[in-house]
Amino acid sequence: MMNRRFFSLLGIALAAWMGLGSMARAADEAPDALVKRLSTEVLDTIKSDKAIQGGDVSKIMTLVDSKIMPNVNFQRMTASAVGPAWRQATPEQRTRLQEEFKTLLVRTYSGALAQVSDQSIAMRPQRMSPDDKEVVVRTEVRGRGDPVQLDYRLEKTPGEGAGWKIINLNVLGVWLVDTYRSQFGPEINAKGIDGLIASLAERNKTNTGKKS
Repeated sequence: MMNRRFFSLLGIALAAWMGLGSMARAADEAPDALVKRLSTEVLDTIKSDKAIQGGDVSKIMTLVDSKIMPNVNFQRMTASAVGPAWRQATPEQRTRLQEEFKTLLVRTYSGALAQVSDQSIAMRPQRMSPDDKEVVVRTEVRGRGDPVQLDYRLEKTPGEGAGWKIINLNVLGVWLVDTYRSQFGPEINAKGIDGLIASLAERNKTNTGKKS
């Protein structure tokens, strides 16, 4: 399931997240308009940034912290990936899980950014209503070969920082959070939350300096 093409497309998705903070974002901007506007800009940016194309993890991590985190409900993403055990986790464990999960995603997909070449994003028909609080924005990555499905699930957040935030993404029919939940579940059952944290930390240490 986690083949090279899958990694490459997730790299493009990760790159799109990086652009979510690159422009002032109107709280009432439609989610499909947000994805279209930023995806196009970010792909253009990657194509001209040799460091990102080369998988410079330190630069990518800096971008993640400054651009991605304010625009993604990462706590919800991590909680969904961990599953029911999240409810029993302490605040300290939750913080560690989010840190290690973020690092895992960045280090796993940083090398995939080098695969970005002539791709472009095309929007697929959307089904939304003004009252929706959670939507799926459907897109296609177009370049060499057949178009590939790349969908974003977003939720509308109220209050300060109101607007649409990404909570999951779907590449080639596979939802990212669901994929990791299926991996994390057996580890939690066998070794508990602390065991999962230790396992993620070890994977991140192993992935240091490597590209996928």
